[in-house]
Amino acid sequence: MIDVMVVDDDFRVAEINAKYVGKVPGFRVAARAHSAAQALATVERGTIDLVLLDHYLPDRTGLELVHHMREQGHGTDVIMITAAGDVATVQRAMRLGALHYLVKPFTFAALRTRLDSYAALRRTVERVGGRGIAGQEQVDRIFGALRTTPAPASPGLPSGHSEPTTDLICGVLHRAGHPLSAHEVAAETGLSRSTAQRYLRHLEQAGRLRLSLKYGDTGRPEHRYAWVAP
Repeated sequence: MIDVMVVDDDFRVAEINAKYVGKVPGFRVAARAHSAAQALATVERGTIDLVLLDHYLPDRTGLELVHHMREQGHGTDVIMITAAGDVATVQRAMRLGALHYLVKPFTFAALRTRLDSYAALRRTVERVGGRGIAGQEQVDRIFGALRTTPAPASPGLPSGHSEPTTDLICGVLHRAGHPLSAHEVAAETGLSRSTAQRYLRHLEQAGRLRLSLKYGDTGRPEHRYAWVAP
């Protein structure tokens, strides 16, 4: 799970944003903050992966907070979520390393797109990181993972299936190292069991997973799926 801190001086907006985050598989809200001081104290505890950060805070701006975090050596990832739409603020956010910039008001779909691309970035870095040194192809994959425009569906991807969800399920099975049931995959990804089952069935038919049956004392055998190395 990716631990998120929602930072907004408006308690109601923070709650709405937190509910949005909770609806995206693979993410959970680990903290809320309503000032830069509160946010910094949470970051310093080292438990946050991603900060959804408003720019207009009561004690200092969001970008001042990011600047201070970087000076203190905190590399926590940041996505700006703010009503500040002036070009100067956007440029400074980019220079400070904000991964995305979402202008209020926004829709759940817009936030989910950014979170999905962030999750894809983490998975890509994890896959590439084992090589130690990245070549140009790997670097292009890392930068391309932040793309927010939906990519065309793969030729073999059925209607209603998405690449981020497919990658999420594949990542869980790859890391597990042993067969998992649809129920276990659903628990790990935050998807419903029926959705997990639908993706698992397609991936098995496409040859990316291996299906095995586990027989219990009674009832139907349990379907279990294992990652097939390419």
